Amino acid sequence: MSQAVTLAQSPTSMLSDRILAMEESQTIAMVKKGRELSAQGIDVINLGFGEPDFQTPQYIKDAAKAALDEGYTFYTPVPGYPDLRKAICEKLKRDNNLEYKNENIVVSTGAKQSLANVVLSLVNPGDEVIVFAPYWVSYTEIVKLAEGVTVELVGSIDDDFKATAAQLEAAITPRTKLIMYSSPCNPTGAVFTREEMAAIADVVARNPHVYVLADEIYEYINFVGEHVSIAQFDEIKDRVITVNGFSKGYAMTGWRVGYIAASVDIACACEKIQSQITSGTCSIAQRAAIVALQGGRATADEMAQAYHRRRDLVLDLVKDIPGLRTPTPSGAFYIFPDVSGYFGKTAPDGQTIENAYDLALFILRDAHVASVDGRAFGAPNCIRFSTAAADEKLREAFARIKKSLATLE
Repeated sequence: MSQAVTLAQSPTSMLSDRILAMEESQTIAMVKKGRELSAQGIDVINLGFGEPDFQTPQYIKDAAKAALDEGYTFYTPVPGYPDLRKAICEKLKRDNNLEYKNENIVVSTGAKQSLANVVLSLVNPGDEVIVFAPYWVSYTEIVKLAEGVTVELVGSIDDDFKATAAQLEAAITPRTKLIMYSSPCNPTGAVFTREEMAAIADVVARNPHVYVLADEIYEYINFVGEHVSIAQFDEIKDRVITVNGFSKGYAMTGWRVGYIAASVDIACACEKIQSQITSGTCSIAQRAAIVALQGGRATADEMAQAYHRRRDLVLDLVKDIPGLRTPTPSGAFYIFPDVSGYFGKTAPDGQTIENAYDLALFILRDAHVASVDGRAFGAPNCIRFSTAAADEKLREAFARIKKSLATLE
């Protein structure tokens, strides 16, 4: 009896070191707090989650319904249906000028699983993984899971948070195994130009022991024109793993379909891991994904235009809020202001704002707007606000934020 009580009082005592070392996703944690307030009847505007507010296009939904009627209800091949992998190869040729075959493609249950498969396939305990910061919250936690060592390469706000090739060259050591970055970037919206990408590729070419994991999930939400895949540079293509998916460009977050394009040995390794953890991705979602790709980019481009308009709207609203230093995002659907000008100020209830987490929590409790502070993104002076919301919601949210911040002294 006493032993049972002891275990109940110490629920972490039997958990593995790896799970104790991991952090809960901060995006999910802050949204959870917002939902708790909503459950109390409070009108919370959620600008915390990185999710399109658009419905999945109807032609994709219709394809899922057809897949059910056609009997696609059985286990799928671990790396994905052959015709989906072929459609992905055609997409990569059409949009990215990249030549791949089915054997180079592995379809997974979301791009997050794709990222985890790659890191677990490449990184040994003690290997260094250079992560361009600010970064998506799960990068460093996935590296922890593989027992690797994260080396953060912090981009300057004056350079739109983009790390440089010179910084990369200085950070590489004999223990460096992998580089991870996203472009367009979550959380900053930064997009690497062809010249910047070429310089990074030159550094990688001079270091043949280093691989690159390029997260391109926001590829279609690009406000500056050309999207450059680092795999386009032939001298390093075999050491580049490109990750993409359907959640952002096609508003298919709940469908959970992502993929990698990589050399055959890495693709086989990812398939091997996946075969033991999840097996193949949902049959119905895969059939819908085929039709999504065959439908081209028309609906994706329409959504991107709306995100572009919303970005401009929000930047115009933020200009009227003192103390927010906000670079102009070139893609994705976030703004990522430096809020350190508010550190040390005091809220009406006497609380001192020590950091971005305190400020995000104050904004949630006082303005009833959910956001995510920058600690988990590798940028502790910043807060991420999603702009994937209706115009009237964005206007109301930043009006509330302006009013609340004005009460800090």
